[in-house]
Amino acid sequence: GRERLLHRDREPGRGQGPGSARPQPPEPSLLRFLVCPLSKRPLRYEEATNELINEELGIAYPIIDGIPNMVPEAARMTQKPPGEDSKQP
Repeated sequence: GRERLLHRDREPGRGQGPGSARPQPPEPSLLRFLVCPLSKRPLRYEEATNELINEELGIAYPIIDGIPNMVPEAARMTQKPPGEDSKQP
């Protein structure tokens, strides 16, 4: 019943909680299909930071427990986007 469902998620080595040893990367087959929700361009996986990087826009989406957080508000700026200086009035 219900208790079996609760215990199924507690597999050893899944890296849950603050004591998890290392970040869990996304499924490699999934990376081929993921694109930036803003530019619709492919993303590059950065193993060192466990993020999906959009080089064109200069943003990085975090990966939490192997799941990419593709919400634009969750992305961090990695650099100043190219050509931003020329957009000033």
